[in-house]
Amino acid sequence: MSELRIEELSAATIVAVNALTLKPGQEQFIVPVSYATAAAVSDPAHAWQRVVMLEDQVVGFIHGNFDPDAVQEEFRCCLWRINVDAGTQGKGVGKFALQQLCDEAKRRGFDRLTVLWERGDDGPEEFFLRVGFTPIGETTYGEVIGALELS
Repeated sequence: MSELRIEELSAATIVAVNALTLKPGQEQFIVPVSYATAAAVSDPAHAWQRVVMLEDQVVGFIHGNFDPDAVQEEFRCCLWRINVDAGTQGKGVGKFALQQLCDEAKRRGFDRLTVLWERGDDGPEEFFLRVGFTPIGETTYGEVIGALELS
């Protein structure tokens, strides 16, 4: 695969992000990207949104949140969402995006990144476990709380 790069989400890339495709069965685990972008508009001081580019094509999206004052620890440094286009899943795009988020978290002085996911067939659990997240609890809604120690 050609070299991946990361860019800030912009007016030029948001349409492509909204058009990212999913594999069958994945749609039940993800809300539209427009929800994430709306959250960033309402809290721009904490949101970190980036697109993953392969040449001139958007192939992924990642949204992190950095709020050292969040009441709940799992929301202080967290991965809100990650989307990788169906055609490039399994080729390192998600891992690349996650590494960029981890690098930003470390730059900001965090030593742990968290994520919430729902268990189920075709869900993201396998990916999160493979890249090093460890389940540390559950939300009141039954979602898994995962943590990744940043070294």
